[in-house]
Amino acid sequence: MVCIPCIVIPVLLWIFKKFLEPYLYPLVSPFVGRIWPKKAVQEANNKNKGTVGCKASDTNGLPTKGPTEISDKKKD
Repeated sequence: MVCIPCIVIPVLLWIFKKFLEPYLYPLVSPFVGRIWPKKAVQEANNKNKGTVGCKASDTNGLPTKGPTEISDKKKD
């Protein structure tokens, strides 16, 4: 048996997202734009932070040992 809030809350969220948000967002966004610091938005757009080079890694991203060249020749 499913509890009542498990049914009611997703339905209310869907109604808000589908019908109310398109009308409320244009009214609220100018105020949020003034309050929200622009510095936080600029830091989130910085793509250079947190990138890791993976030149010496295999397909799983783990470091490889030895040559990274793949050979089709069978070794005896």
